[in-house]
Amino acid sequence: MSTTIHYRSTDVDGFNVFYREAGRPGAPKLLLLHGFPSSSHMFRDLIPLLADRFHIVAPDLPGFGQSAMPPRDAFTYTFDHLAQVIDRFTEVVGFDRFVVYVFDYGAPVGLRIAMKHPERIAGIVSQNGNAYVEGLSEGWNPIQAYWSDPSQKHRDALRAFLAPEATRWQYVHGVPDESLVSPDGIALDNHYLARPGSDEIQLDLFGDYQSNVALYPAFQAYFRAHRPRFLAIWGKHDPFFLPPGAEAFKRDLPDADVRFLDTGHFALETHAGEIAAAIGHVFGR
Repeated sequence: MSTTIHYRSTDVDGFNVFYREAGRPGAPKLLLLHGFPSSSHMFRDLIPLLADRFHIVAPDLPGFGQSAMPPRDAFTYTFDHLAQVIDRFTEVVGFDRFVVYVFDYGAPVGLRIAMKHPERIAGIVSQNGNAYVEGLSEGWNPIQAYWSDPSQKHRDALRAFLAPEATRWQYVHGVPDESLVSPDGIALDNHYLARPGSDEIQLDLFGDYQSNVALYPAFQAYFRAHRPRFLAIWGKHDPFFLPPGAEAFKRDLPDADVRFLDTGHFALETHAGEIAAAIGHVFGR
């Protein structure tokens, strides 16, 4: 089976979605959903390790990477809207039943789709994809202040998260050996963040993230009701999503496989091999 990666774009009801695709149609399907401030580029090392066992697609979320980034007056940047586009994307590319890999922003997108279509979810991989309040660190305090008081002062305070040095910090914080982290992903993310209008889009999503926290009880009810096969594999030094957030999955999914890696938020930068092996073990049977 070929591990060749194809780089494609498709029209989703008038919205252009870029995605990476690998593996053989007919193999078990795997949907990869990236986080902030990245794109499907974050899966560049993982995809070749799994393409012999899965049919993989990894889209760029609306406003990220190579997918369309329409202006805010033409597209409402909320997690509900991102999930609607990606939900339709799965239908357009023929992903009728699949395992979904969720990371960071990909978690509230993927879990919305799972709640809407539980029959289509063959399993979930959560790599630092949070669904419990105990997983939220103090690093969220400035964003939570904006939720409580959506003033321009609090909105402007969040621009620090969009600075190039903040992107690098997200990649290397908690990584024992920073030389293992390629600078390419950092540079690419900063390139996308520097596009005109991107800053205001990202600030809108910071503000709307409170909608995800409000849905945590619904996500947890979905876990209890449908018991999807579940792997939580976590960079244990993540400055935003703490290990208790991973451990909490077992409260609603007693059979969940929960694993920790000696790395930070972007665990694929240092542990793609270990993550691929874990996915193969839990879902490759």
